[in-house]
Amino acid sequence: MKIEKDTVVTLRYKVADAQGKLLEEAKEPMAYLHGGYGNTLAKIEAALDGQTVGYQTSLLLQAEDAFGLRDDSLAQTMPRRDFPPGVKVGGQLQGRTADGRDQVFNVVKIKGDTVLLDGNHPWAGKALRFSLKVTDVRKAAPEELAHGHVHGAHGHPH
Repeated sequence: MKIEKDTVVTLRYKVADAQGKLLEEAKEPMAYLHGGYGNTLAKIEAALDGQTVGYQTSLLLQAEDAFGLRDDSLAQTMPRRDFPPGVKVGGQLQGRTADGRDQVFNVVKIKGDTVLLDGNHPWAGKALRFSLKVTDVRKAAPEELAHGHVHGAHGHPH
């Protein structure tokens, strides 16, 4: 079966920086709903469109096609007293941006009485190399299409 709109694509992937340093390797396959549902990066969808099981590729995506450019307004320093006990570097907190939007912030640094938060994706501003291997392609179930994501193994658990 070919990868086309409304198919479920299962793949294994690795992500490296532009210099080839491995950043992440999937321990389990990832499944996504293909066809503009926003379940994976648009350039990845475009590269896989029309392909079949066994297809492998490596894509170098510039920052704007991967996790976006860095937005320095999403980096904030706040007093440590404003955080719950046990806040640690690497933790994530739900908060609001200056304009009131909900945002997940990563705790980047704790220095003395201050905590540095960053709402950018950790890979924002970086060119990334994605190594992909398609392991399965199937027609999406009506419920998956209605919900806009994959259910079951390697997908959404509900």
